[in-house]
Amino acid sequence: MCVTAVESRPAGVALTPSPGGHRPFGARVKAFVALTKPRIIELLLITTVPVMFLAAQGVPDLWLVLTTTIGGYLSAGGANALNMYIDRDIDALMDRTSQRPLVTGMVSPRECLAFGITLAVVSTAWFGLLVNWLSAALSLGALLFYVVVYTMLLKRRTSQNIVWGGIAGCMPVLIGWSAVTNSMSWAAVILFAVIFFWTPPHYWPLSMKVKDDYARVGVPMLPVIASNRVVARQIVLYSWVMVAVSLLLTPLGYTGWFYTAVALLTGGFWLWEAHALLNRAKAGVTGGKLKEMRLFHWSITYVSLLFVAVAVDPFLR
Repeated sequence: MCVTAVESRPAGVALTPSPGGHRPFGARVKAFVALTKPRIIELLLITTVPVMFLAAQGVPDLWLVLTTTIGGYLSAGGANALNMYIDRDIDALMDRTSQRPLVTGMVSPRECLAFGITLAVVSTAWFGLLVNWLSAALSLGALLFYVVVYTMLLKRRTSQNIVWGGIAGCMPVLIGWSAVTNSMSWAAVILFAVIFFWTPPHYWPLSMKVKDDYARVGVPMLPVIASNRVVARQIVLYSWVMVAVSLLLTPLGYTGWFYTAVALLTGGFWLWEAHALLNRAKAGVTGGKLKEMRLFHWSITYVSLLFVAVAVDPFLR
């Protein structure tokens, strides 16, 4: 992305191009795309599309998959843009967010706000008119929960922010199921719960890595206010619940041997990594030797493999 360097500005002051300042069109387009946080949306879509295969017990209507995917991107993109608008003050102070479009001045706050609201409205209408209104309501609910409940109410007030705020990231599972069936099911609820319990042990290792950033801006992520041992213990607790919940689909008759095998293998490796992190934390290991990012990177692989198994399993039963 073509951005202006931020080192020359005072801490916490966003760069705003002067009237008529040069902002290349291509860089501006990339900046607006960056407002949607595409890398995060990839994870959301990974949990949406496979659930559609499970709901259809085979290949769902591909046009429906396409429209649901586009609607999901627009909705999540709108939520992420509004998140950046609200958090632009602390983004300017954190190293990991110092190159975001609002901080560099490539996009103005007013443009970001208008962009986010537009995506919210368009995505809701898109779902309602091309998918169904249940999916539209779930999509809008997820967006509002992320923006209002997580970003505005929880993030700067409680160390449990990512636990309850993560509910927004669980909603694509319900949206994928409702897109196919226009209803809900215990299968969708179980997979919702898997993502709910996955989110804290997925995000806390990253928070451990960048806790100085969060401490600098007063965001009470758990690693900021608790020791590595306490955080790692919480990670292990949530990991065990997550793996246990992931195995409920089979006894309830929603999945077969393939999903079960993948859930056991990937879940087992997750628990190995989580306990290894806890052991290192108990031993007082800090810095790079703590290797907290091993679990963060594996968490992405885990959820990808698990939901691929969700999509493949109906064809092997």
